[in-house]
Amino acid sequence: MAVDKSNENLMGAAAYLGAWITGIIFLLIEKDSKFVRFHAMQSLILFGGLSVLSVGLQLLPILGQIISFFLFFGGFIMWIVCMWKAFQGEMYKVPYVGEIAEKQLAKMK
Repeated sequence: MAVDKSNENLMGAAAYLGAWITGIIFLLIEKDSKFVRFHAMQSLILFGGLSVLSVGLQLLPILGQIISFFLFFGGFIMWIVCMWKAFQGEMYKVPYVGEIAEKQLAKMK
C-alpha cells in the first residue's frame, strides 16, 4: 500500500496507536514509505520489549509489580511522545531503540 505524503505523518503516528500490534500491521502493509516503516519498527521493538519486560516483572512478588507499575507510566509517556513526533513529521529516534529499529529495517531490504 503506497502512502502519499499527505497521509505519511498520520500513518507514522498510527503505527504507535496500538503499540506493538499496529507496529506489526504497518510493517506488513506498508512497503514504500521509509518514514512509516521506521515508526512501525520502532513501535514494535519499544512496546514489544516493554510488554515482555512487564510480564516478566509481574512474576516477581511485590517489587516486580511496583517496577512494572512505573514502567507502564514511562511507556505511556513514550507512547504519547512517539505519536506526537511522528504526527509532526519528525523521524524521532528513541535512544537505543531507534538505532535497533534502523538496523532491523536495513536487514529487511
